Amino acid sequence: MVRKISILLVASLVFFSFVNAGLVAAEKEKLTIALVSEPTTLDPHKQWNPSSYYVYRNIFDNMVTRNSDGKIVPQVAESWNYIDQKTIDFKIRTNIKFHDGSSLTVDDVVFSVKRIIDPKFKSPQAGQFNTITDAKKINKNTVRLFTKVPYPVLLAQLVKLSIVPKAYINKVGNDGLNRNPVGSGPYKFVAWKKGVSVKLEANNQYWSGQPPFPNVEFLAIPEKSTRIAMLQTKKADLVVSLDSDIALQLKNSSTIKVLSAPTERVAYFRINTLSGPTADLRVRKAIAYAIDRDLLVDGLKGGYSQKANVMVADTSFGFDPSFKSYAFNPEKAKVLLKEAGLGDTPINIYTAPAVFDQRVVEAIQQMLKDVGINAKIVGMDMGAFLKRMQGSAADKDMTSFGRWSCACQDADGILYSMLHSSSIWSNIKNAGLDQLLDSARSSLDSKTRLNFYNAAHQIIENELPLLPLYQVGIIYAGNKNLNWRPTANESLFIMDMSWK
Repeated sequence: MVRKISILLVASLVFFSFVNAGLVAAEKEKLTIALVSEPTTLDPHKQWNPSSYYVYRNIFDNMVTRNSDGKIVPQVAESWNYIDQKTIDFKIRTNIKFHDGSSLTVDDVVFSVKRIIDPKFKSPQAGQFNTITDAKKINKNTVRLFTKVPYPVLLAQLVKLSIVPKAYINKVGNDGLNRNPVGSGPYKFVAWKKGVSVKLEANNQYWSGQPPFPNVEFLAIPEKSTRIAMLQTKKADLVVSLDSDIALQLKNSSTIKVLSAPTERVAYFRINTLSGPTADLRVRKAIAYAIDRDLLVDGLKGGYSQKANVMVADTSFGFDPSFKSYAFNPEKAKVLLKEAGLGDTPINIYTAPAVFDQRVVEAIQQMLKDVGINAKIVGMDMGAFLKRMQGSAADKDMTSFGRWSCACQDADGILYSMLHSSSIWSNIKNAGLDQLLDSARSSLDSKTRLNFYNAAHQIIENELPLLPLYQVGIIYAGNKNLNWRPTANESLFIMDMSWK
């Protein structure tokens, strides 16, 4: 009898082991990523913000890309060759197919370039590609790009240029591409349940290899605590945009690991120079003196971020360590405010609470109140926040908290896009600054470019269209069995992930 019971117990254990193994395997058929918010668009030429980029980066291939070490490497273009300083030929792969079965051709590449630089298309990314004047088909596998000036950042910018299908867009239109995106990337679009999730499935004919997970789902989970609870209960495998407090709580977890990396993203406090009470330089300087940046970094960021004195991180070209920016000086701030006669005029701080660290926003609000500024926080969703940032001078926020990255690791993608007067994002019109930014993007000499950017940093510090706060250290948390290393350009490229 004892022997029979032992045999039954062993058989039961074996059975349940197989069942459990099957359940684990089934769970690992799908990778689930919890984002802060849903994408504002899945058209890769329409918007560039983290929640959109995280998803569409896996649906579309880019002209070139960066590997996990940050080096620019081939993707759609397998090689390139400069004809002269303003002309470059790209050899396009001939073995890539879009998800609808059609071949990706030189015509699609030419179409994609012309689409994103077309002023009528009004891409928010246009400032990063507007040195390109034309794209032409040379033969069946070669496209030639022309720039108006020698442009040293071209390859770094093309890291973000997704190739879209010409015939499909001509058939369904721009809105159709957004509703049902067709790319050539490792994952195919399945469904977008607005406000809830985006589902993708593996492209088993992907030219660059088999995708690591059969299915991927991106969830929109605004609350940090909910994202973590999902990770703890294995309803999510990777969560994004955590703060240092949560990272500390998870440090000793046996099932979860914290993943972080210094990024090229700089957090900043934006101040409108073109309209309203902040058009007065004395008010802008008072705001700068009122903000204790050391306290923000030391008290709230937990060692994952470091103070930034210029609007370029040390991971990017154009960084200058010599600048010290504004030291905390509340008494000086009060004197300037009295001179400006601001009184009780409200100063709005616009923010997207689901995306940006509200501890920082609330701390800045209190610092401004401490010197006598009637600061009010105005929260909105990320889509509305981005639209406001792109508005006219009168519609733009008085102040806002934000973070900026170009994924190109070059000052051109940051300073030109944010502050050149031709950009829809700019809140300053300064001819001297425009000239420096134009000159910096048209010189092939690194030392000369750095000199231009150093002078630009000085104007930014003097005129204060924004105050750099800190270089963002991005924090994720994931299942301990997920292999993945975060990168400075914050690319959640699923082909770089795998299960242990």
